[in-house]
Amino acid sequence: MPIVGMALIQISNQTTKNLGKKSTIRFTQSICPDCNMILDAEVFERDNKVFMSKVCPTHGECEELYFGSYELYKKFSTYWMDGKGAHAPNVMIDKCSCPNNCGLCSNHLSHSGLANMIVTNRCDLTCWYCFFYVKKGLEGAYMYEPDHTQIRGMMKTLRAERPIPGNSMQITGGEPMLREDIADVIKIMKEEGVDHIQMNTNGIRHAMDPEAAREVRLAGCNNLYLSFDGVTARTNPKNHWEIPYALDSCRKTGTTVVFVPTVIKSINDHELGGIIRYAQKNMDVVHAVNFQPVSLTGRMGKSEREKYRITVPDCIQRIEEQTNGEVTIDDWFPVPSCMPLTNVIEAFSSKPKYELSIHFACGAGTYIFEDEDTKKFVPLTKFCDIQGMLELFEDKAEEIRSGKNKYFTMLEVVRKLKGFVDSKKQPAGLDLAKMFGNILMKRSFDSVGSWHVKGLFLGMMHFQDKYNEDLERLQRCDIHYVTPDLRIVPFCAFNVIPEWYRDRIQKKYSITVEEWEEREGVKLEDGLYRGLMRRGAGDELAAGCAKSEMFHQAAQATM
Repeated sequence: MPIVGMALIQISNQTTKNLGKKSTIRFTQSICPDCNMILDAEVFERDNKVFMSKVCPTHGECEELYFGSYELYKKFSTYWMDGKGAHAPNVMIDKCSCPNNCGLCSNHLSHSGLANMIVTNRCDLTCWYCFFYVKKGLEGAYMYEPDHTQIRGMMKTLRAERPIPGNSMQITGGEPMLREDIADVIKIMKEEGVDHIQMNTNGIRHAMDPEAAREVRLAGCNNLYLSFDGVTARTNPKNHWEIPYALDSCRKTGTTVVFVPTVIKSINDHELGGIIRYAQKNMDVVHAVNFQPVSLTGRMGKSEREKYRITVPDCIQRIEEQTNGEVTIDDWFPVPSCMPLTNVIEAFSSKPKYELSIHFACGAGTYIFEDEDTKKFVPLTKFCDIQGMLELFEDKAEEIRSGKNKYFTMLEVVRKLKGFVDSKKQPAGLDLAKMFGNILMKRSFDSVGSWHVKGLFLGMMHFQDKYNEDLERLQRCDIHYVTPDLRIVPFCAFNVIPEWYRDRIQKKYSITVEEWEEREGVKLEDGLYRGLMRRGAGDELAAGCAKSEMFHQAAQATM
């Protein structure tokens, strides 16, 4: 049930209003990219694309591409749902003041679907587009590495979240594998009751040190959220040579992998299909690809933003083109489309269940399967009536809430499932109706693992920046950061306004780089990766991400 008195940002106009060449879709609030002032913002359609416009009284108008396809925006918007909210908020407020006081506040609409913990801001790479790693010599540079007591306190805060205790953790950085005690960090998380732990990493240490890969797996790390920006050295200079070795380490340790490409228009958006094909060749260990359209941080002129800006629909369109139509635009659904399944399980169990109630514009996904004979992809939508199945789940959830016998209702759901699946087109070895039946009757998602035997999840998650920040989206965010001051802060506040959140909080719990070097007896630069697997690649490419040709192009474009 929604929290009484919850204040919602948006929507003073749900209808389409013609204003010359553009049509208003809705109104929301955003921030000025220069001064962070909270501004009224208009989301509108023009030329079949969705834009956002806002006007700061000091810095003027800012117009930004919001969603690259109005048709896809309309389709995705039908899945707009409110979540359970934060029933045990860390920040109590009477009136919504988003994003001034995140952590979670009583107006937030989603529980933590995935919590992030930064365990270090050190990194062994220096990628030009990365928004966050410690750089020695910069004024105000600091070393942030929470100790074990702070880590345990953050985990207790996450587990105290209600109505759903946080149960999925991503260890991130910087590069987490630079911490020599990373296995101990993972053990603390497991001791505090978190079931699923994934590590956001470039995979270099997994490639160079298989024993370290084994240690973190034994400690409780389930999978790697592995940076992978392209299939060539030009598009992926950071770990092109190291990826095969990292995958081998994962095979030997039973660690699953999610490829995570940061997608930048004009840089690597021509290789999205190639990334999927590479994942297909390694489906024994790679179970998902989660594309992340780049967030544009720092001050950047409109022409530069237009050069690099890419949105969820743009990526989906390129994937259709680059897979020769095997994965089409119609195969994708927004993240909150899975909520009807959660709702029917929740109605049956009479207990709050994990849900993905983020804004429909935040992300999308689909499942694809490999045909054993042709080796072509068969998307889930090609043999399953997804829309019909979701409507069935929602209808039956409402019947249970209305008092109908829940056991008879669920049996009716299970009986009807086969009617939504075309068994002749279903990939060999997959019984989708049976899998959904197990999920429903066991009231858990353990059976989802069977999808991965011959399947690959394709995801898309577009984090916001100051140019396109939609506070309506922020209120629904379910990807959060836990912080040592015992708050839980939404991703698109924590990183979009670092001077309020990320940098301010972490600097408070940090030491200077010089103090860290003296304490540890090493230099920060000693941790940089020297490209030991790149011999013979040529000096420019062997130098990796910091000196790549793309880096020079981008640096010149943004001067």
